[in-house]
Amino acid sequence: MHGVRANRRSMIGRARFLNAAAYSVLVFDFQAHGESPGTQITFGHLEAFDAQAAVTFLRSRLRGEPVGVLGSSLGGAAAVVGRQPLGVDALVLEAVYPTLADAVSNRLAIRFGSIGRLLTPALLLQVEPRLGFDPESLEPIVGVARVRCPVLVIAGSADTRTTLEESRQLFDAAPQPKEFWVVQGAGHVDFHRFARVEYERRVLTFFERYLASGAG
Repeated sequence: MHGVRANRRSMIGRARFLNAAAYSVLVFDFQAHGESPGTQITFGHLEAFDAQAAVTFLRSRLRGEPVGVLGSSLGGAAAVVGRQPLGVDALVLEAVYPTLADAVSNRLAIRFGSIGRLLTPALLLQVEPRLGFDPESLEPIVGVARVRCPVLVIAGSADTRTTLEESRQLFDAAPQPKEFWVVQGAGHVDFHRFARVEYERRVLTFFERYLASGAG
């Protein structure tokens, strides 16, 4: 599941190596992205319904087969902020912010310096009237604690949009079994493209452990 302002094509590299390892793979566009209709990006609020619909579709097409989800940034947030945890057997979360407030604050700091963080409350006040949801309800760190499957959290050591400390907080909130991998030198980038060989090794090992026998 792709990141914000991207589309399913950004996940093709991942889809190819997973398919080469004999996994069936579904890639799709979130609402208001790519070829999917929609007028507003909601940072996981509406996208969580897309994530649930994708899992429901897979369950209907591949009955009895284990299902894993790989979500990058927005895609990872959408995987855990829904009304109930996705019914999947393994979950990979890449560069996922703990709360919407963290995501906004970090991006303001990147653009305006540390003083930009002071603008965070003013921007968050606009979320509900403009996008129709309470920003305090969009907290992946709360959602990941409700997950009932193994979780692999991947973080970039140089990521300033989702800091390494924030990724550690997300990992700490996840239930066992769980794994944490820091991609050294990576910012908020395509981790697969940045560290292809190690990325494929780690993700395949994780999925083989928890999907090959439906162990999740």
